[in-house]
Amino acid sequence: MASQSLKHRPQDEPTITTPSTTTMKNRKVQKLAIAKRGLHSLTVAITVPFILTTLTTYISGAAAAATSKPFWHLPVWVFYLASISTSCLMGLSAWLVWAEGGFHHQPTTLPLFVAQFLLGLVWGPLVFWLHATRVGLMVCIVLFATLFICSQSFHQVNPIAGDLVKPSLAWVSFLAMFNYKLI
Repeated sequence: MASQSLKHRPQDEPTITTPSTTTMKNRKVQKLAIAKRGLHSLTVAITVPFILTTLTTYISGAAAAATSKPFWHLPVWVFYLASISTSCLMGLSAWLVWAEGGFHHQPTTLPLFVAQFLLGLVWGPLVFWLHATRVGLMVCIVLFATLFICSQSFHQVNPIAGDLVKPSLAWVSFLAMFNYKLI
């Protein structure tokens, strides 16, 4: 009886096979290649802001040491360290957004990131080298607004990326107070 209920499978039906070792090796190679591309793009996303911010802090550094200092003025190396650190954090958060495809899904995030990055680069030489403190304060206010909107936009794509913008917001708030005291 049992033999009558069994059917012979036709030749054209697909057979279920287990993955061979060659396809498993190909998958590992593909995953490794994707990981290398991700690591390369992460390196670029952090080193470009690092190098550009280091150059602008170097340009404005000698002039920063010569400015009249309020009693609560921080040492110049703190300005360097904080500017470079927040710039690298912004690069990391932008990379997280890019990895999630956020620059394609929300087309305003990339211009916001570029705008805040350029404003951050301009502030130091503007205030310390050119002594344009009023213009520097305006740059700080626009930079804070851009960072806040950028934070909201990044948070919609990746909550961690949005949270990584918060130290930059705190630093720009301090810069605005410092810049206001210089006026």
